[in-house]
Amino acid sequence: MSLLNSVIGALGQAQGGGAAGGGQAQLINLVLGMLANQGGGQGGNAAAGGLGGLGGLLEKFQQNGLGDVAASWVSTGQNQPISPDQLGNVLGKDVLGGLAQQCGMTPGDTAGQLSQMLPQLIDRLTPNGQLPKGGLDVAGLDVGSLLGAFLKR
Repeated sequence: MSLLNSVIGALGQAQGGGAAGGGQAQLINLVLGMLANQGGGQGGNAAAGGLGGLGGLLEKFQQNGLGDVAASWVSTGQNQPISPDQLGNVLGKDVLGGLAQQCGMTPGDTAGQLSQMLPQLIDRLTPNGQLPKGGLDVAGLDVGSLLGAFLKR
């Protein structure tokens, strides 16, 4: 993940290095680690890494009655929106609070950004409408274009 961290750091600095750009870049980094099922042993990211990767996250959506919403992000059709409150219920206070703390944001701001980011991110990570076999390969991602789309906002 050191290449990923370097790219994210550079993108955050290119956005002015402010707390908002750096926080968003850090949030993207944490979410990618969570979706790749990485970071379980890295300090406060243990809660995020404990979701079981992309498949585990989608299962949590299913358990919380939002499986159809998450399935729309994986499929090739239109992405259904999710509210920050709905996302907070799926992730839980511990995971959301851990992500917020690591990004230097409030849990509310984190949930707000994630509710905008996560549908697009999962959509881009599943371009064929299917979960990647064998898990998500962060090393194989076009990280520059992926992060650039989110940090241009």
